[in-house]
Amino acid sequence: MRKISTKFKGLYLLKNKKNKDKRGYLLELYNKKKFQFNSVLNYISNSKKNTLRGLHFQKKYQQKKIVTVLKGEILDVCVDLRKKSKTFGKSFRINLNDRNGVFLSIPKGFAHGFCVVSKSAIMHYMCSEKRYKKYEKSLKWDDKDLKIKWPKKKFILSNRDKLGITFKEFKLKLKSL
Repeated sequence: MRKISTKFKGLYLLKNKKNKDKRGYLLELYNKKKFQFNSVLNYISNSKKNTLRGLHFQKKYQQKKIVTVLKGEILDVCVDLRKKSKTFGKSFRINLNDRNGVFLSIPKGFAHGFCVVSKSAIMHYMCSEKRYKKYEKSLKWDDKDLKIKWPKKKFILSNRDKLGITFKEFKLKLKSL
């Protein structure tokens, strides 16, 4: 597994080699010797085309995540919510799919979301913290201040994601902490 830096401190791409033959492929999802990560929770999600999930974060018990696509393709987006970071409020985008063997390692302090661009997508998440519904929040996915270039304007959304807060609201809450 090769670690590739981004312009966001602590946000990495992990490139893994797929061992392919006529039967299919074998892909190593995690190797403790190569990449230190304390996984408390693992998820698999299956989403259909034009589904958008996010931009999720936990204000308390923040989660570090490793995300990969097992089948299909997504546009994955992370927003830096770390107040003292040089990239605070900036977003990172990358297409992840089942062909490129790229994983995304997201540090604590980021909002995370994705939209499905293929017919469907199956994703695997490793999380460093449990999910605490009480502390979960969503940023408004189409907030103009975030300047995220999504591939379309209409998506299938959960009620929670329809009611996301703006980045300005997030910053106001940060000041009161």
